[in-house]
Amino acid sequence: MNEQDKADIIAKVIRASDIWKQGFNSGNADVCAGQYTPDAVMRARPFGTFTGFDAIREFWQNLINDGFSDVDYIEPDYQVIDEASVLLTSRWRMNKAGGVIHKELWQQQANGEFKLTEDDFEVLE
Repeated sequence: MNEQDKADIIAKVIRASDIWKQGFNSGNADVCAGQYTPDAVMRARPFGTFTGFDAIREFWQNLINDGFSDVDYIEPDYQVIDEASVLLTSRWRMNKAGGVIHKELWQQQANGEFKLTEDDFEVLE
């Protein structure tokens, strides 16, 4: 895989990640959860592990209801694993918390879109 192919794949993941962030920042948990695959696993430290659309949607909806917003990624790093998988790590902050993303695994779906299959993040502040 050449550098242009990697750049194209990363651009697709950035767009998918931006959709998630825009959904969260506009208070739309359906959009957030829609960026995950139906059987995705999200580990939100220290809150627990959430599997599947409904559980993940409920987690994000509860945060939105508690007034959390304005999420931003700080110095995200994108590692192309192969033509269909990208690992994203980053620090993050929002209006009422901050922390680190240990692992966002974005995988290309049959329709060409990238979705989260694994999400592991931690609240540190």
